[in-house]
Amino acid sequence: YIYILFHHDFAILIRKIVQVRLNRFQILYQSIVVYVPALALNQVSDINIHLIGAIVCVVCVFYTVLGGIRAVVWTDALQVGVMIAAVITVAVLGTCQMGAAEIWKRATEAGRIQFLNFDPSPYTRHSVWTVLIGSWLYVTAYIAVNQTMVQRYKSLKSTKISQLSIAIFTISIMVFISICCWCGLVLLAWWSPPKCDPRVSGLITADDQLLPAYVMEIAHHLHGIPGLFISGIFGAALSSLSVGFNSTSVVILEDFVKGCFKMKPNDRCSTIFVKSLVVLFGLTALCFLFLIEKLGGVLSVTNSLAAIAAGTSFGVFTLGILFPWTNAKGALIGAIAGFVMSGWVSFGANAAIGSGLIMPKKLPVPPCTGNISYYSDDFFQQLSNKWSSEDDVFPLYRLSYHWVAPIGTLAVLVVGGIVTWMTGARDPSSIDRNLLSPVIHRWLPQQKYQRGVDGSCVSISIDPQVSANLLSVIHRKSNPADLQQKEETFTNVPS
Repeated sequence: YIYILFHHDFAILIRKIVQVRLNRFQILYQSIVVYVPALALNQVSDINIHLIGAIVCVVCVFYTVLGGIRAVVWTDALQVGVMIAAVITVAVLGTCQMGAAEIWKRATEAGRIQFLNFDPSPYTRHSVWTVLIGSWLYVTAYIAVNQTMVQRYKSLKSTKISQLSIAIFTISIMVFISICCWCGLVLLAWWSPPKCDPRVSGLITADDQLLPAYVMEIAHHLHGIPGLFISGIFGAALSSLSVGFNSTSVVILEDFVKGCFKMKPNDRCSTIFVKSLVVLFGLTALCFLFLIEKLGGVLSVTNSLAAIAAGTSFGVFTLGILFPWTNAKGALIGAIAGFVMSGWVSFGANAAIGSGLIMPKKLPVPPCTGNISYYSDDFFQQLSNKWSSEDDVFPLYRLSYHWVAPIGTLAVLVVGGIVTWMTGARDPSSIDRNLLSPVIHRWLPQQKYQRGVDGSCVSISIDPQVSANLLSVIHRKSNPADLQQKEETFTNVPS
């Protein structure tokens, strides 16, 4: 789409830059995926986190290398089913044990229910504005322009089926996230007074161990439930991990080995190369595990890293479909600026948290007694209403993680627009309307069409195969010598 829209060598460079950034994020994300099940199993078995992470990587690399995409697809279907069953089981057990009304009452009394928090401060982690703007943009970018999602849409039979799949996915993910949020309220209600915070009592050492600890307390006597829960976590991790290993390896082969370096390996060499990359990514994910465990909660770290690629990609596509006068140079410089800005904010914030400059702010919990000698004063400062001043910390590092994606998108739009204005805007009438959003069609000038080799007027199709054929025709028209040579070669090929 980017190449057809901008029709310039810069479009290829834009694609390469986006792919490099996506691959970097994917490698970091794979480390987070390894960390989550390792932390959960460590809570219920006391096995070393790094040993569990190594086992997870070995298992995933093993079946991904042997089975390829077929193994990835079939195992994903099973793993997602187990994950959903595990989350629903935990939510139902907690609700039946304490009652939905009691859970909601305790959450309300603790101040955890905040539907209408209109705090305009961008430093507030969750408010109406951060969710409606920041989270909406991130989710829209993931559904609309994420490569793995678009590939799934294109694999379906028709546009209607693709639209139906998006609707089903959107509704399903809303329901699933709501169930996860309810599980969080169940945890709060379970450890409300007279019980105390499990970190203060020494039951757990990290916030991400809350749910595994709860499952072991309420379901340790129910045969199969703890195992189902752990299987659900491992299923979710292995599903994401195998898809990431496989897709990233193929992208590197197609876009860089064959695209950038113009190499043409045979099928056997390509297979060996992809499988070698899968093994390399497994080792890399294991190495980054030591870094991930030093950062904050998994949710904020994952979202802030994912938002780097999502915000920039969304900005580039928004430039293309809503601002038809944007040229290739504007899109290229805008994409670079978006990656730099969002990456600066995301990595800077996570580095500040990891170094202790920014203290994660937690809502206060009732005081309790227990073995608290293990914890530092910083931990208890997190649980109090009095947090140390962070005025000396760079303002962008204190932003809510929901704003990372909008910052990247805004940087692309602003810088891309300025560069386009400085280098000369394109004529909107020369662009096929099928490549632009229907929202702006009413304001567009009369359409100009490309001329085919026979002199007739043709329009650019949005179908990738037709568009590729059209680009070949345009290229042959501008290079008649190449066309004649290819025709002679074709006539000399034996039938």
